[in-house]
Amino acid sequence: MQLPAPLSRHNPCQHKNDFGHVLILAGSARMLGAAALTCQAAMRAGAGLVTLGIPKELNLAAQKKISPVIMTLPLAQTKEQTLSVNAYFALKKELHRYAVIALGPGLSQNPSTQRLILKIVASFDIPLVIDADALNAIARRSIILKKQTNVKILTPHPGEMRRLVRKPISNNAAERKHIAENFARQHSCIVVLKGHRTVIASNKKSYVNTTGNAGMATAGSGDVLTGMIASFLAQKIDAFTATKYAVFLHGKAGDLAAKEKGKAPMTAVDILEKIPDAIKNLDK
Repeated sequence: MQLPAPLSRHNPCQHKNDFGHVLILAGSARMLGAAALTCQAAMRAGAGLVTLGIPKELNLAAQKKISPVIMTLPLAQTKEQTLSVNAYFALKKELHRYAVIALGPGLSQNPSTQRLILKIVASFDIPLVIDADALNAIARRSIILKKQTNVKILTPHPGEMRRLVRKPISNNAAERKHIAENFARQHSCIVVLKGHRTVIASNKKSYVNTTGNAGMATAGSGDVLTGMIASFLAQKIDAFTATKYAVFLHGKAGDLAAKEKGKAPMTAVDILEKIPDAIKNLDK
């Protein structure tokens, strides 16, 4: 694979706004780690700017947990300190600032939060990377994926894919590929069916990834991937290519981490810290 041009940074006249502003809607009272991993991965993958939309009472805690290079956007919250559906209009007002939205990691299944997710997916017209609790929201109303013609990239693990298609997902490679391709075609989206040999499928083409290892089956690994996909999209890489490279480099970062740490002790932070090496090695 050859590194996409925006990641090579050959033009010395470019500035941070040329590399996109990612808005990440993630985290809740018990899941700030998911938000932190997603945001830091987006920055490590080259986004020019990253903002975390967070329940307002968690803002200070989030600022202490995430990197100082990441901004926060305090938003309306529920009593359980999750994002409230009342945050919708504040987000809509700010929408012009962002190149892409990643939503889902650690958001919770609070009913108000789930309604917010559905309103965003149904009405926002910028690229969306949809993961975790956002997938759980749309599993009950997947028809909303066709409300807008914007880029939508879904990143389910097999359990989330099972809820989306409402049938079991086997480990058979051909069946996994068929299910991902069929869902992508029916819902005009890109599907990243995670697992051994992750499948990336659009309504026109598909790719089966070859990097990664069993040590990446660890909490937060998917949050890192979500941040990377959003980052590459923000850098104006076309959606399928952005997704393919994010999955490949995420797996490569995991392989580098496993080589250094071993598979069993590896954490999502180890994967995150190897993103620069994975990109640098591909650039060579």
